[in-house]
Amino acid sequence: MTSKKICYACDLVNNPELIEEYKNYHSKSSTWPEITKSIRDCGILDMEIYILSNRLFMIMEVDETFSPERKQKMDNENPKVQEWENLMWKFQQAPPTAKEGEKWLPMEQIFKL
Repeated sequence: MTSKKICYACDLVNNPELIEEYKNYHSKSSTWPEITKSIRDCGILDMEIYILSNRLFMIMEVDETFSPERKQKMDNENPKVQEWENLMWKFQQAPPTAKEGEKWLPMEQIFKL
């Protein structure tokens, strides 16, 4: 099985209390099991999220079954994912170049060792 990495960026509302609450939702003990299942079901093998101030950086390792369109379709059909996404809008804000409704934007790789 082949895999590849895809990276995304998103911003958080620049509020220290909200940022801490967001981090708590993403701790191993607080992440909703339905969300981690939906992540794996769409072909994501591994996912990491890093934070710097109010900027988030996500690295996903995906298999050949993954596509952003397929994930979006699966997410739209999953009520628990929709509940999670609506909750996350309390914390997240679109990066400056985002279109209406976008939060996580794909990043362009410009260097690889």
